Amino acid sequence: MLAAAAFFFAALAPPPKDVTAVGVVVSPRNQASVAILKSGSTTRIVGVGESAFGGRVLAIAPEGVSLDFGGEHVRLRLPGALAAPAPASGAAGNPSPAAASSSVNRFLARAEVERRISDEAPRLLAETALQPVTEAGRITGFALTRVPPNSLLSEAGLEAGDVLVRINDVPIDSLATLMGLYPRLQNESLVQAVVLRNGQPLTLTLHLR
Repeated sequence: MLAAAAFFFAALAPPPKDVTAVGVVVSPRNQASVAILKSGSTTRIVGVGESAFGGRVLAIAPEGVSLDFGGEHVRLRLPGALAAPAPASGAAGNPSPAAASSSVNRFLARAEVERRISDEAPRLLAETALQPVTEAGRITGFALTRVPPNSLLSEAGLEAGDVLVRINDVPIDSLATLMGLYPRLQNESLVQAVVLRNGQPLTLTLHLR
């Protein structure tokens, strides 16, 4: 009973005054978008429908994040954001300038990638170091504490310090999820990884030709 009452009053509490949006990664599929929210010294990585700092994420857009705090809707704008970017005339499907500025594109031949995976597998396994990043006991990504130089990973754009959050819209919530992606990606022509670099979202896209 006391726990239920505490939950009820928490739902009625006003949103934290210091909660801010520090970054977003907007996907064509709304449910795959990611927002980075901060309150005090705590940072959360959340998607649409997930909860953070007592509120539930309603929408994620290039200019900010909408949350519901017990019936009170709050709009958190990104620093410097004024309005949602309008798509250029006749450029449907092309990324907006805002999206392009947070993306890195690499192009590699599929045969070359397969050869290098075969050749570099022992080195990648020995020299790559991953550390889970958790929030409230839940894994929200993996930090790359070491990336082999001049390897396929570094050529794809990954750097030591990156936090790997998603690959092809799949949240990286466990090592099993990460390892299980390899068979699914073998026939893909595009591999897209969302990472946090210096606290900011970055999309790394590898085009296989």
